Amino acid sequence: MSTDAPPNASPPPTRDGDPYAGPQSARDGDPYADRPRARSLRLTWVQPEDLVGHELRQAALDGRDAREIEARWYAAGGAPAPARAGASEPPAPPRLRALAGELLDELAALESPLAADEPTGRADIMAACPQWPGPPGAAPPITHARLHAAWLGRAVGCLLGKPVEKLPLDGVRALARAAGNWPLATWFTEHGVPAHLLAAYPWNRRSAPTSLAENIDGMPEDDDLNYPLLNLLLLQRHGRAFTTADLARLWLDELPAGRTFTAERIAYGHLLAGVEPPETARRRNPFREWIGAQIRADVHGWTHPGDPAGAAAQAHRDAVLTHTGNGVYGAMFTAAALAVAAGGGIDVHGCLAAGLRVVPPRSRYARAIRFGIETARTEREFDAVVDRLHAAYDSTHHWVHVLPNAALLAAALTHADGDFTRSIGNAVSGGWDTDSNGATAGSLAGLLAGTPDALPRHWTAPLKNRLATSVPGFDRAGFDTLAALTHQEALRP
Repeated sequence: MSTDAPPNASPPPTRDGDPYAGPQSARDGDPYADRPRARSLRLTWVQPEDLVGHELRQAALDGRDAREIEARWYAAGGAPAPARAGASEPPAPPRLRALAGELLDELAALESPLAADEPTGRADIMAACPQWPGPPGAAPPITHARLHAAWLGRAVGCLLGKPVEKLPLDGVRALARAAGNWPLATWFTEHGVPAHLLAAYPWNRRSAPTSLAENIDGMPEDDDLNYPLLNLLLLQRHGRAFTTADLARLWLDELPAGRTFTAERIAYGHLLAGVEPPETARRRNPFREWIGAQIRADVHGWTHPGDPAGAAAQAHRDAVLTHTGNGVYGAMFTAAALAVAAGGGIDVHGCLAAGLRVVPPRSRYARAIRFGIETARTEREFDAVVDRLHAAYDSTHHWVHVLPNAALLAAALTHADGDFTRSIGNAVSGGWDTDSNGATAGSLAGLLAGTPDALPRHWTAPLKNRLATSVPGFDRAGFDTLAALTHQEALRP
């Protein structure tokens, strides 16, 4: 989910011809207006004027009546949320930024008619789940080999999705088909792809130098791997009894702010301002039901083999730092499904069913998972599955929102029926948050495969048993080493 917007190649001109000046309304009466100015800092995912449009969209999804607030915003000159990037240009004048803050607070005060069906507190979630899992039985302890396959699977799926992150579905399909790689069965490449397609659908700028077949040299840094590393570090320091506050302190100590995105960046900023969790997830955070918490859940599942309830409870303490409602369910579902897979002896369909048991059945997240599964069972070709999912979600949801990505993940895994290559290929070929969905699909499929040798070598060999990360102590670590460290935490009482 590396969704930071790349810097603009050149600043946009304003009506007075000064590309650095900002809007004219911000310059009136400024005695220094004629002097050259430094280019404004446009930090993604945090500026109030960029958050209002996202919160208006979330309000519509929640059924909150925000029409009057929306009208005031646009009447004042406010803009919709940036379509794919995290920050708009140029910066808003002070009066509009102040209004944005006020409207965000007013939007947060609106009651959601869906709140009763989508609680965030763990006790309320458990009460809403009639099939909440009971205490674990005598599940066999997870093996080092299974965890090694899970780490590799997560990395491979993430890396496959990195070069096409942010591209529209048509672009993903066109680039892969032009290289003779459809359905996806190997890495993306520029070889054989016509120049006009590369111009129409440029690779992700930050990822292309390290994630195409011709240049992969180990696993490059990605937030989809950083968060599992951080959670491994969390367990090493605090054990399974960690609190949300423990996680917050760990982030402040070990996670560079620039490596956070969307809801995580909002929460990080709140922590620096002295806001405590779970308010960090609620305050001026329109990304609280996006995919961020779901991509952090793997270690919670891996270290609870055969214990989906324990995995879900641990994932909940993690998720509420940054997310609410459906965003939290994404973490709990993923952790529970992975916990069942980690215990062995069950297929992918049983894992998905187990994940649904920790999600309130009347929630939109549960409906998204069921929709993905049912669509995959109905359609013979996976392209048809994806077309139906996009028809259902494209017009209403951002591409990083948890709901469309949950539906796609469930559909990808269901249609692949446990096959590793098809699992990650399906997840990435469906578009939206390609690297995150590929990572989670690869994690589950890797667990089910059971050993690293069961994963095709054309996927694992380019990783060279090495990943890059800014998480202290883990840069250039091998996946076998990470599996051994995770195994220690899985065996810890």
